[in-house]
Amino acid sequence: MANTPSARKRAIQADKRRAHNKAQRSMFRTRVKQVINAIKAGDKATAEAAYKQALPVIDRMANKGLIHRNKAARHKSRLNQHIRAL
Repeated sequence: MANTPSARKRAIQADKRRAHNKAQRSMFRTRVKQVINAIKAGDKATAEAAYKQALPVIDRMANKGLIHRNKAARHKSRLNQHIRAL
């Protein structure tokens, strides 16, 4: 446990940040899963709509540094490839 006041404060800040990042990562994964589920169902219109909703979330997570920019690009590229294949 933290002994100094500054260490206690940093521990509290770390917990807040961790909770926020966890929520952001969950939102990212949810949006990606929505696209994947629409692709598995074979519904191109729903998949495209879900993809359009997922794009800004993926970009935002990359800009904030929550995920690497290459990972964001990889997700967008692969999801788009699957949608075009429908």
